[in-house]
Amino acid sequence: MAGSRALQRAVNIEDLRQLARRRVPLSVFDYIDGGADGEVTLRDNRRSWDEVLFRPYNAVHVPRPDLRTSVFGCDLAMPMLLGPIGFTRMINTEGEPAVAAAAGEAGIGFCMSSFSGYPCHEVAARAKAPLWYQLYLAGGRDVCIATLERAWKAGFKVLAVTMDTNAPGLRERDLHNGAPHLMSGNIVGMLPQLPNILSKPRWLARFLMDRDAMFFPNIQLPGKGACPAADVRAMLTGAVVTWADLQWIRAAWSGPIVAKGVLTGDDARRALDLGCAGVIVSNHGGRQLDTCYPTLRALPEVVRAVSGAAPVLVDGGIRRGGDVLKAICMGAQAVLLGRAYAYGLAAEGGAGVAKAVSILRADLERTMALLGVASLKELNASLVDVPKSW
Repeated sequence: MAGSRALQRAVNIEDLRQLARRRVPLSVFDYIDGGADGEVTLRDNRRSWDEVLFRPYNAVHVPRPDLRTSVFGCDLAMPMLLGPIGFTRMINTEGEPAVAAAAGEAGIGFCMSSFSGYPCHEVAARAKAPLWYQLYLAGGRDVCIATLERAWKAGFKVLAVTMDTNAPGLRERDLHNGAPHLMSGNIVGMLPQLPNILSKPRWLARFLMDRDAMFFPNIQLPGKGACPAADVRAMLTGAVVTWADLQWIRAAWSGPIVAKGVLTGDDARRALDLGCAGVIVSNHGGRQLDTCYPTLRALPEVVRAVSGAAPVLVDGGIRRGGDVLKAICMGAQAVLLGRAYAYGLAAEGGAGVAKAVSILRADLERTMALLGVASLKELNASLVDVPKSW
């Protein structure tokens, strides 16, 4: 794994977060780091992992834990995927191809956002591991159907439909620090942030040279071509996903469909009743509805509702390998990472993503050994103490 000395010295995800803060403008860092409104859910997502305590099997020798699993026919070397993040070329111009390459080298999956900066076929060319596609209804039904056809032909096998965007969330940090102006290319609006942007000359040089950074090539609008970043908020406002949409989405996609953004047992059961192959317990990283349930606290209700009928995955606030194992003990099949690898991408592109994954792999192996468990199949509810109020 290549990278600078600063990257090599990182020992945890927080180290990558601090390195990212030094490498990109504040508006970009806060786009990655921030949440909606007062960021209560953002904080609760992280804090909830610390409220679950391990109950290890001691005096057990585990020389090399087996971390392998399979989700929807996708073999994973660890129970994790790199989750969907939009505007990655703004974070680092290497974008999704570098993320897919890092995931492939680690033997884990990558779920790519509709608002990706590179077309499906370019990302697939760099991938050596399972690819999933995350869908927003940007551009309308016909545009989405064409997008899904291209994604399927490129080799994406699982579709994650985001269900929690009834309206765009209010991300106050972005408004304070000018991220919407940066995303839309509004030069006048960016002027107050110019000193901060100029303070990151390496990032700025790459960003200015990347003419396609603020377009989304997988969303091809009739008569216009690739969707510009400036149109995204209006598109999301006018293209809310409803349960009824799953019918035509199901007809347009040949592989498994997963409902992403489920926080209640009722929604989990409804997703399965409408043909979803599984659910992702997610609150959009605390970037949509503030003061809603943190994802780990919502996980037990969803697991009970699904009752083994389909895989349950979870995201939100995961920073340690121990977090991943707590999720598995509580009934999740795997997790999706977001900020954990986005900090690495901001810090040092693909090398930073690979570093984030390697940190979590080492965490997983060490924590499994300390738990006295040799494989994921041995993880169960007896290994964790979950707050009674959950």
